[in-house]
Amino acid sequence: MEQYEPDRLSPAQVAAMRRSFRSGRAAMTRRSLLRASAGGALAVGGLGTLSACGIPAAGNTQGGVSAEDHSAKEKTVNFSNWTEYIDVDESEKHHPTLDQFKKQTGISVKYTEDINDNVEFFGKIKPQLAAGQDTGRDIIVLTDWLAARLIRLGWVQKLDASNLPHAYANLSQQFREPDWDPGRAYSYVWQGISTVIAYNKKALDGQEVKSISDLLDNTKLKGRVGFLSEMRDSIGMTLLDMGKDPANFTADDYDAAIARLQKAVDKGQIRRFTGNDYTSDLTSGDFAACVAWAGDVVQLKADSPDIDFIIPDSGYMTSTDNMLIPNKARHKTNAERLIDFYYQPKPAAELAAYINYVSPVDGVKPELAMIDPDAANNPLIIPDKAMAAKSHAFRSLSAKEETAFEEKFAKLTGA
Repeated sequence: MEQYEPDRLSPAQVAAMRRSFRSGRAAMTRRSLLRASAGGALAVGGLGTLSACGIPAAGNTQGGVSAEDHSAKEKTVNFSNWTEYIDVDESEKHHPTLDQFKKQTGISVKYTEDINDNVEFFGKIKPQLAAGQDTGRDIIVLTDWLAARLIRLGWVQKLDASNLPHAYANLSQQFREPDWDPGRAYSYVWQGISTVIAYNKKALDGQEVKSISDLLDNTKLKGRVGFLSEMRDSIGMTLLDMGKDPANFTADDYDAAIARLQKAVDKGQIRRFTGNDYTSDLTSGDFAACVAWAGDVVQLKADSPDIDFIIPDSGYMTSTDNMLIPNKARHKTNAERLIDFYYQPKPAAELAAYINYVSPVDGVKPELAMIDPDAANNPLIIPDKAMAAKSHAFRSLSAKEETAFEEKFAKLTGA
């Protein structure tokens, strides 16, 4: 079981946190789309403050344990999620899929939109988790880096596969084997998040963009290229373009990616590193092309015929938001039944139609086509096999790596 690190946040990690809150994915609601997944450093820092607060080290707590399961007698489940990250009806008072779950199972869902940021939410629940206490939640949804941290700390429960037949059968192949939870023993994907290249056709003025190399090297795009202020996205896409695997790279590979981006900064090729505010630069034409989050591109394309995207031949980055059951949850079986419910194609389709993220459910496309044919044919929502095969995840980082890598990235971006 992982112990708490005593380190405080480095200046670079503090800068990463501020970028994320100010303009990165953490600054957005779910419908205005993505928020920070590049937050391993923040989790390290958050954990580092615990010992100073008199909270016992993780090694002194029970890991991966449940309280008595009250599911049979208490037909309820407490579900904490991000804001605006589920379907709602026209009245905006009901969630149709949750209503279907209750009708199907007899289990009521207390649904709470109390996650606005990974780090902030972790601060809410870490005292109880560290003390081996119930958080009052049966399901929490966390981005992959923080999900990995909680699994290593022993703060979430191993799932009972017998309660998850649809999830086991229908989870898309590209999400089955993250290095932080092989075989999905502790987590299942709520939704996927993809990083691609977006461009403004009018601003390109006949130039062709097919790769990160085009963004970095085409002098006709000088000063009209954007990269993201989230380290895993920009470095991950650059590593792929260099023929390196973001799931298995060395410190030297990382330094080479930094150097490549630094060269583009020095010659004025990259206009700036941005959070979600790249959307205004792209639509205005200040950016001819940029690294972008796919969910934003879905919305931008709907509003402007000039906006489009490409998936480089080298591949693209994917992260995930994940459902986990924290230690001491009172309704573990009910929670597993709810997780499994969302891996049935029909409710998965209804969810995807509303939020426009990457669905992790195989077999969802025919159901989604009956609701929204355009969404069903959008590879940013339902990747085909060829696109899914190009998906890559950024590997887990140690605390030492996180500090060193964030410092170098902060220097690159001027943060």
